[in-house]
Amino acid sequence: MKKLINDVDTVIADALKGIELSDACVRVDHQNRVIYRAEKTREGKVAIISGGGSGHEPLHGGFVGVGMLDAACAGQMFTSPTPDQMLAATTEADAGAGVLHIVKNYTGDVMNFEMAGEMAADSDVRVETVVVADDVAVQDSLYTAGRRGVGLTVLLEKIAGAAAEEGRDLDGVLEIAQRVNENGRSMGMALTSCTVPAAGKPTFDLPEDEMEIGVGIHGEPGRHREPLASAKEIARQLVEPILEDLDFTGGDTIVMVNGMGGTPLIELYLMYGEVHALLEAAGVSVARNLVGNYITSLDMAGCSVTILKADDELLELWDAPVKTAGLRWGV
Repeated sequence: MKKLINDVDTVIADALKGIELSDACVRVDHQNRVIYRAEKTREGKVAIISGGGSGHEPLHGGFVGVGMLDAACAGQMFTSPTPDQMLAATTEADAGAGVLHIVKNYTGDVMNFEMAGEMAADSDVRVETVVVADDVAVQDSLYTAGRRGVGLTVLLEKIAGAAAEEGRDLDGVLEIAQRVNENGRSMGMALTSCTVPAAGKPTFDLPEDEMEIGVGIHGEPGRHREPLASAKEIARQLVEPILEDLDFTGGDTIVMVNGMGGTPLIELYLMYGEVHALLEAAGVSVARNLVGNYITSLDMAGCSVTILKADDELLELWDAPVKTAGLRWGV
């Protein structure tokens, strides 16, 4: 294992120090491992909070800032934040208008966020939750009850964050988040495994001439393993299951081609070209796109595709200004 680390036990703590030093727009509670906006939540603004296991950067800490998250909790590598972490983030970020928790659908995340929400309610903080469950690859995996939460999380954090930024109340922000959640789907694949520093070896074995279709962001198994194919064929195997699961015709969409952490941008752009061609042939209109590494799996080579049905309101919220380390436009 070759990693740019000091010690496997201090990777996250050391990274959080670097995040705070590199981004003047955030501050870090190192004890609770929570990244906050540098300035406290504006009085009367709904606070948007997310979090999850580390190793998926820039998700979630890279999306803390104007137009997106107010706070993000960093769990251990590929492990949910604890209820105490989430409680600290929730009570600190609340500015009197309530808090929305954005939770990827993994058993530990759902349980710990729920416990934090219940504890916050005891302190008279209203908390609502949206559980992202967009992965069409598998149902009821080893890690979830229902579908996994993956790439749609990025789009949801952006759009719900914009709704909160413009002053909508908690019910209004929750409605937007639920609409995004209901209308987005994702599918991913892997060319290689990832290597968790504490493990010191790949999470799973994947021969050089094979690929995993439908892999999860923690290296969970997907739908099937098969011989390595062309980008055109891989795109087809990612797009077709998404289109079979939800009708995306008759309106606009936002499409993200996301890298898993170890895939060069030139390959992601190539993949986007193949994805766009498939969607065009299927009668799906692409109004906005995002190409790059936004929800990763450490050093895994591979990609995922996320498609969101987007009406005029969702497109307007998508276009709204955002200023974070991971996304920035309009400011």
